[in-house]
Amino acid sequence: MADAAAKPPTDAVAEDERKLKYLDFVQVTAIYVIVCFSTLYEYAKGNSGPLKPGVEAVETTVKTVIGPIYEKFHDVPFDLLKFVDFKVEDLMNEVDRHVPYLLKQTSCQALLLAQKAPELARDLAGEVQRDGLVDTASSVAKALYKKYEPTAKELYEKYEPLAEKNAVSAWRSLNRLPLFPQVAQILVPTAAYWSEKYNQAVAYASERGYAAAYYFPIIPLERIAKVFEGGAAAENGHSVSINDGSVTLAQ
Repeated sequence: MADAAAKPPTDAVAEDERKLKYLDFVQVTAIYVIVCFSTLYEYAKGNSGPLKPGVEAVETTVKTVIGPIYEKFHDVPFDLLKFVDFKVEDLMNEVDRHVPYLLKQTSCQALLLAQKAPELARDLAGEVQRDGLVDTASSVAKALYKKYEPTAKELYEKYEPLAEKNAVSAWRSLNRLPLFPQVAQILVPTAAYWSEKYNQAVAYASERGYAAAYYFPIIPLERIAKVFEGGAAAENGHSVSINDGSVTLAQ
């Protein structure tokens, strides 16, 4: 009796085995799209009027033909995702093994600062009540800028080459994954588009004297393109180019 209670239910184990560790969002998104499409289809079929018998006849035929094939292969997409998920896990373990200790230590320091945020928020709230929102924001911004600008610049200059090296290494590893080069053809131009929009917004705010703009760095799109063109992208037969602010992958 005790052994039976100690063993987890078979259904729970099977469900846990079907969960993706890193790519679960892909599966959730796919399910969401399928549900939305099914809802729209049922609505359209219900409002098709005189065409409804014909739609149902075609639907029955499709189910008859596709049904056996679907039952045989419906798990293939998940198995493919599972395979890629394992590859991502291997990559993450490899990256974690090579990340310098100092970089991990810096991340821990950032986490400690984040944990102190509620205390800082309470102090700021008290200062706002005393001096008003605008004066408080201005004084805090000036103090933070004066205190952290030298440290931020030093860390940036110290870790930027390391970050570029790790980015190229990660790109090289990801290009070995199934379907990643095709996905990159979509993601890279999209990311570059929004990066350019971000740069424009920062420049706009800076021109109008908004103090917050000084704390948002510009994304160096051209430098990123040169780094990847000389590193992993070139090794994998791709080149990254920038034309009028847009980034593209070329064979």
